[in-house]
Amino acid sequence: MKTAANNSTVLYFTITVLLMPLLLLQAIWVRLRTIKLPEAQGQRSGVCGQGEPLTLLVLGDSAAAGVGTNLQEDALAGQLSALLAIKNQTHWHLVAKTGLTSTDIVNELQSLPAQKFDLVLVSVGVNDVSHFTHQAQWLNNIHTIVELLKTKFGAEKVLLSSVPPMHLFTAIAQPLRWWLGLRAKKLNALMTIAVANIDKCSILTVDLPFRPEYLAKDGVHPSKLAYKVWAEQAAAKFDSV
Repeated sequence: MKTAANNSTVLYFTITVLLMPLLLLQAIWVRLRTIKLPEAQGQRSGVCGQGEPLTLLVLGDSAAAGVGTNLQEDALAGQLSALLAIKNQTHWHLVAKTGLTSTDIVNELQSLPAQKFDLVLVSVGVNDVSHFTHQAQWLNNIHTIVELLKTKFGAEKVLLSSVPPMHLFTAIAQPLRWWLGLRAKKLNALMTIAVANIDKCSILTVDLPFRPEYLAKDGVHPSKLAYKVWAEQAAAKFDSV
């Protein structure tokens, strides 16, 4: 078993070295031709609903920031807080920015004033794939993120959204799309290791069809419909964690 894993790792790095010139050219081409969408506009904190008070933090990258929709109310934080507000008075906060890697998110949490969050949903990983974050650094960052959320912010439940299946991003050409997909799978496997045995911390793998209506016009970010599905599955997962 271990030998097979080692052989797979060797094969992965060998192919990466051989394809690197082409991968870099394709990456530059993708950056130049991909539509640059803004973050969703609107409030990044608020209170909604009635009942027992509940605090929510949505944390992370461009997907957490709502890129792909025009308004925060249609993005992940807005739709998730609305769902939670059905049963609770939900005090929600959004800390997210396009381009953030796991290292950036650690820095954000370290600079954020200590406060209490009952529920935290984290979107991270796509930028770590594209920015070649070392696997050991990724593993350490995920562990640090969860530790900070649990200690500094007293998070009762933490959900980490898995890195999306980047091999399905049709806006990205092959073989770059295939290679990014491999990287995403590796980071997801390490994420599982990082959160193993941590109480009330789980990974959310969103069951989302990769059809046009679920993608923004850049072919990469979620659409309003995709954020709705993501929010619904996150709310259900919070109930079961």
